[in-house]
Amino acid sequence: MDLEKAYLLQNYGRYPLMLVRGEGAYVWDDRGKEYLDLVSGIGVNALGHGHPRILKVIQEQAGLLIHSSNLYYHPYQGLLAKRLASISGLQRTFFANSGTEAIEGAIKMIRSHGRGISSTKFEIVTLENSFHGRSTGAITLTGQPKYRADFEPLLPGVKYVPRNDIAALEAAVNQDTAGIVLEVVQGEGGVFPVNEELLHKARSLADKHNALLVFDEIQCGVGRLGRYFAYQMVEPAVIPDVMVTAKPLAAGLPIGAICCNEKAALTIAAGMHGSTFGGGPLACRVALETLDVLEELLPSIREVGAYFKAQLRKLQARHSIVREVRGAGLMLGLELDRPGKDIVTDALHEGLLINCTNGNVLRFLPPYILRKKDVDRAIKSLDRVLRRAA
Repeated sequence: MDLEKAYLLQNYGRYPLMLVRGEGAYVWDDRGKEYLDLVSGIGVNALGHGHPRILKVIQEQAGLLIHSSNLYYHPYQGLLAKRLASISGLQRTFFANSGTEAIEGAIKMIRSHGRGISSTKFEIVTLENSFHGRSTGAITLTGQPKYRADFEPLLPGVKYVPRNDIAALEAAVNQDTAGIVLEVVQGEGGVFPVNEELLHKARSLADKHNALLVFDEIQCGVGRLGRYFAYQMVEPAVIPDVMVTAKPLAAGLPIGAICCNEKAALTIAAGMHGSTFGGGPLACRVALETLDVLEELLPSIREVGAYFKAQLRKLQARHSIVREVRGAGLMLGLELDRPGKDIVTDALHEGLLINCTNGNVLRFLPPYILRKKDVDRAIKSLDRVLRRAA
């Protein structure tokens, strides 16, 4: 901790906790204390810690080939792209290292698409309260001024409309719109799902004005809601032109993906985009194994997630400081009538790792291997923490 204070940028508000080991849904600190991990690296450690199948693949592949660059082929990038096409309904994939990088690539697709039609067709419509990453392009799309203010001026031509406001979306999209970008569930903004009507309207407006429809599934995708992707929760599914995802895809290793249809793929020709590390053999092979395990876990994610949500609603009935329970699968939010930072700290002392987003929403992004007895343990701890908070 002292070394970090002396040598790192002081941009993270860390909790006073040094994690040294993890197993399953649990982690241990440097003093040997056990914690139930309901953060999972902010939705990254989808299969928990030390999953035997993931460990086996990492060990094997690390002894064969970790990195080769995109100058050459390796055995796993094409296999993973085919697998993503089969579960997403989108034919082509570009691999990056993170969600933010995937968003940047999607922005380039949008701008290239618009420029191919008209020099004035470069506008992007996104939602208020959204969060799309920390790079310059990503924070431009982010509909929260607190993330943008210190870095302005940013990219021109971005419009923000309220979530689920159909009239505002219709008013914002026109012939100069090159892309519409939506988080299907706003994660950092407080676990707010976008309703089906808005998704359908966004699809029809994108078709009407020849714009690319982009879904940000960085946090809510790859099984988090009990479906492969959040847009598949809608019946029938609203298929975007571009979908970006990242966090859980390689169960802890860095990887991001832009999945797109042929129309969007044509916007990026040879030499227009690239990545040094993106889609390396280690990350791609681990992602393939993750998807194999995930296929078996999807029913459990739905079942345990529904149980978790029901128990949170029982907490809501007992504690007046809880305003609302939101989310689906294993992406859940507990909105409070007060700031949640101190509650997160109190939960830490209880051996429970949670985090707070949007100021007053306790966010739960547990690993997909979570069991009902883990939920029971979490609820008992939360019950005590909320009672003390009140």
